[in-house]
Amino acid sequence: MKLRLFSALLLAGLLTAAAAFARQPVDELYDKAEYRIAMRDSVKLYTAVYTPKTDAKAPILIFRTPYGCAPYGPGEFPRGFGSGYMRSYIDRGYIVVMQDVRGRFMSEGEFVHVRPAGYGETDETTDSYDTVEWLVKHVPHNNGRVGFAGSSYPGFYAMMGGLCTHPAVKAVSPQAPVTDWFMGDDTHHNGVLFLRDAFSFIGGSFGRPMDNPTTEAAAAPRYVRTDEYDFFLRKATVDSLTQLLGDTVRFWNEMMRHPDYDDWWRERCSVRAMHDLRPAILVVGGLFDAEDCYGAWTTYASIRRQSPRTSCRMVAGPWVHGGWRSSNGGNRLGKMRFGDASLTDYYQQRIEVPFFNYYLLGKGDGGELAGATIFFTGENRWRTFEEWPPADARKEVLFLRSNGALSAERPIERESFSGYRSDPASPVPYDFPMRASRDKAYMVADQRFAAGRPDVLCFTTEPLAGDVTFAGGIRAVLQAAISTTDADFVVKLIDVWPDNTEYPGYQMLVRGDIMRGRYRRSFSAPEPFTPGEPTEVAFTMPDIAHTFRKGHRIM
Repeated sequence: MKLRLFSALLLAGLLTAAAAFARQPVDELYDKAEYRIAMRDSVKLYTAVYTPKTDAKAPILIFRTPYGCAPYGPGEFPRGFGSGYMRSYIDRGYIVVMQDVRGRFMSEGEFVHVRPAGYGETDETTDSYDTVEWLVKHVPHNNGRVGFAGSSYPGFYAMMGGLCTHPAVKAVSPQAPVTDWFMGDDTHHNGVLFLRDAFSFIGGSFGRPMDNPTTEAAAAPRYVRTDEYDFFLRKATVDSLTQLLGDTVRFWNEMMRHPDYDDWWRERCSVRAMHDLRPAILVVGGLFDAEDCYGAWTTYASIRRQSPRTSCRMVAGPWVHGGWRSSNGGNRLGKMRFGDASLTDYYQQRIEVPFFNYYLLGKGDGGELAGATIFFTGENRWRTFEEWPPADARKEVLFLRSNGALSAERPIERESFSGYRSDPASPVPYDFPMRASRDKAYMVADQRFAAGRPDVLCFTTEPLAGDVTFAGGIRAVLQAAISTTDADFVVKLIDVWPDNTEYPGYQMLVRGDIMRGRYRRSFSAPEPFTPGEPTEVAFTMPDIAHTFRKGHRIM
């Protein structure tokens, strides 16, 4: 098996810090108004508009969400406006808009998951356009400049705002955006149904129909009460899970009717139409995001490829899903520490706020932000690049050897193999121990629980003579022969700590992903294996930015 690894070394630049916060109570600074804005098909969307109590011209920053705009009602302000992420925009006098997307909570209409472009008369781009058009005409003291932002599913809606073509939209920040639920986000990875993620998300309260208008989320039974491993092993078949959910969760049943990558999935891929984007784009992602790591890197790469003239920047830190908005500094995950300074403050005050200030307020040097600002774990520091992956990165190949070695030296044996026996009744868990809910730190968890199993193969380098830095995607190329007609292949890249460190022998997960073998040649036309016949299985894992330090080993 070949692993193609990118490496590069550049120094990171520092940006000027933002001004200090005023910290006055929000209700002394802002007014709140609630509107039902009519779309072009007359469906009305609930929209909360928070405006500063001044006559100064201000930009509009829109957050569209399927998760509700609570608290509802006049004079009710979200708790997050008082401190943290949103406070940055309150203290700078932005007009902040929160909107329930079509068919969710207080908005009318039919909710459609990742509603594809061209979905009848309306889609998320037309709803974005109509919302902007109404706001710039009716909200007093706006300066005619509009931005969109959102994280996770709202990151998808932010990206749709960027595609709406309204001339007032100047800057957009899709953060961990949903892009393709078959290839790498939330519900599937490379065609493999992510049982835990898909079932808890789609099968939970979010996936159940709502009686609009409502301020309350739909109720859902609690299915997993002890540990996930036991639950999904007992309910492991698609039929049993579908039967458990019944007919109420429509999207789950639709997914089950489309097991392969067909037109239904292609319509729900948001990155297929990133051509000629007009606003400036700031894509944000977490290196250890268990949900939409794929979405951030794929959105950035798609924009760079399809709309090369667009001002598009990428930011990635050592964060879990949404970690760049957390209040705890974002510089620790499980046992791993990524320095002492607050990484969220660095991101928010030196990157995101300057970005919107420049394009929406016409202030500051946000237009000079680097093309890519990436935090490298291992060495624990930011680096900046003109583009990602770095233009001067060179491809490296590491070979799996029959003796369990991992080396840049090409094997000299004409034929060799390593084998294992996998028992479907005792699959390898993603973490240990497993509980009723997932610990997000599993993305950097010690892998020794898996390395000692007889159904796991390990290949390891000698202790490194110097630092080795990886920057970019990891491509795994396997030559595999199996005794059945299909199998899932999991590949992990691991940093093994030396014995003389804080965590002796710790096997830190840097990146791992899965590939369903029958899709090795086409995700649309699955092909069974011929038992015993070697065949290539290749797939690319989401990008990493990690330095393996001297004395560490690569596994």
